[in-house]
Amino acid sequence: MADRPLILTALLEESAQEHFDDLRRRHFPSDRNHLAAHLTLFHHLPGDQEPAVDAAVAEATERPPLTARVSAVRLLGRGVAFDLRCPELTGLRRDLAARWEPWLTRQDSGKSDLHVTVQNKVTPAAARSLYDDLSAGFEPYDVPVVGLALWHYLGGPWSEGPRHLFDHS
Repeated sequence: MADRPLILTALLEESAQEHFDDLRRRHFPSDRNHLAAHLTLFHHLPGDQEPAVDAAVAEATERPPLTARVSAVRLLGRGVAFDLRCPELTGLRRDLAARWEPWLTRQDSGKSDLHVTVQNKVTPAAARSLYDDLSAGFEPYDVPVVGLALWHYLGGPWSEGPRHLFDHS
């Protein structure tokens, strides 16, 4: 797996994860939906640096769990996502980015938003329809962020790597 890029995601509490997974199953084209819903922090970390990456992730989770605010529904053009706000998670990501700066792609260097995509790769009309449905009556709500997970990118699907839960003590 050393030649496969690593992806770092935030782990959401089980009921929040199930909610986003359900939306993704219902609205993401099934022939393109190879993944569970996810909150990606980094898209492409070097697989040959997995021990160092994993050690930094383990260290970053030595803190209490976080709470993210699902703040808005976002139209992506050909899909829909939920925006999340969590200053602590954004700060954690910023600290890891500074540590990993020599390894970061342009996408990961510039990334600052947090979101969970529940639909993508559809027509703009289908995306607009779902956006309108999900936006109607939307009220912001909180979801617990319970840890971080590394994944191995397999050219489409991902395989699970190490998971680290935030310290509850």
